[in-house]
Amino acid sequence: MTTLFISDLHLDAERPTITELFGRFLREEARGADALYILGDLFEAWVGDDDPSDTGAFVADALRALVEAGTPVAFMHGNRDFLLGQDFARRAGMSILPDPSVVVLHGKPVLLMHGDTLCTGDVAYQQFRTQTRDPAWRKQFLSQPLAARLAFARQARAASMAHQQGLQGEGRMETITDVAPDAVGQTFSRFGIDTLIHGHTHRPAVHELDVDGRQCRRIVLGDWYEQGSVLRVDEKGFHLESLAAGTSPAP
Repeated sequence: MTTLFISDLHLDAERPTITELFGRFLREEARGADALYILGDLFEAWVGDDDPSDTGAFVADALRALVEAGTPVAFMHGNRDFLLGQDFARRAGMSILPDPSVVVLHGKPVLLMHGDTLCTGDVAYQQFRTQTRDPAWRKQFLSQPLAARLAFARQARAASMAHQQGLQGEGRMETITDVAPDAVGQTFSRFGIDTLIHGHTHRPAVHELDVDGRQCRRIVLGDWYEQGSVLRVDEKGFHLESLAAGTSPAP
């Protein structure tokens, strides 16, 4: 049997082809899987479970259908959808995992993260993250009218793009927005595991590294901006592959 991992879909109404690809993936490959793990940024933005968007409704119904067909779904918050709450999770039939979490795959522990906490070189983002994860900030933000929250999300996206453009202009984009090696090493040492799966950086790859004399593996999931990306884990190992938009996922 196969366990599936995806992240960074960034679903919204502006990219319906990717939403359709995700729906097809859920109806076809994900059915019959041992489990599906979504490691953050399922949505481009999420400002509260009262958002009546068609994309949100489609995703909730599609995930609920998958769960009812027998495949459990677990979700971990990302930097774009950290406000997704238990109301939406119940609609979708999925559970919410803390970041980080350890799961057991084929008898071996594996660490799961969204990945943004590993990017410690991006000080501005880490400060924003600390602010927006504060329970008091969340309570105050969610008490605002939906229109005000949607406006904030648009402003935050514009600020993020400006921040990235500034880093590109300074020639620091590749290093600042990627994981910090020290943070990765400390994470492996802290948990004592040899496999880490995360997303966030949009740099799909399998990295082999030595940590305290142990051979470790860091698997980075790809984004779904232009195509899909899925990690399949079975008794034969880890298989990171792309899904082309407009085609069915591989069986």
